[in-house]
Amino acid sequence: MQLYVGRPENTEGRLPREIHTYDYLDKLGIEYNRTDHGRADNMEACNEIDAVLGVLICKNLFLCNRQKTSFYLLMMPGDKKFKTKELSSQINSARLSFADPEDMLKYLDIEPGAVSIMGLMNDTEHKVQLLIDEDVLKGEDIGCHPCVCTSSLKIKTKDIIEKYLPATGHDYVTVKLVGED
Repeated sequence: MQLYVGRPENTEGRLPREIHTYDYLDKLGIEYNRTDHGRADNMEACNEIDAVLGVLICKNLFLCNRQKTSFYLLMMPGDKKFKTKELSSQINSARLSFADPEDMLKYLDIEPGAVSIMGLMNDTEHKVQLLIDEDVLKGEDIGCHPCVCTSSLKIKTKDIIEKYLPATGHDYVTVKLVGED
């Protein structure tokens, strides 16, 4: 794996959703580093990518309530364990579960394994509430996928909060996850 600055020079063979991510970030003037890799759809694979990017890639979970009337994108450190009860009480939403891949595609234009904050640019109806663990916000950079699981980005946390989210029209709720047994 190699570290690159910005978008790939050759976009042949890349999915439109990935190119759309680069276009969106470039339009906003957000700088990013990128690395290409094999399918990274689990945290073990992401740990190898972390070393190249020099950042902890977030665990991104796409969740919903039982009625499927509320959808959430949770960003948390990859080394924390997710406990629905711990999160449910903070956001007043009982019976949280993982949302269906169809809903992920519908709202974020992302497939399982590639869930990322970058998908919020596709949620033009603002159906997804962003939840960010406080430890993610403490980091200088955020690691995420550009809507595909074969590339990863390193972006300044400040740029995500101050430029990217306002451009998408999304706000976020800070949550505190302990993640211990």
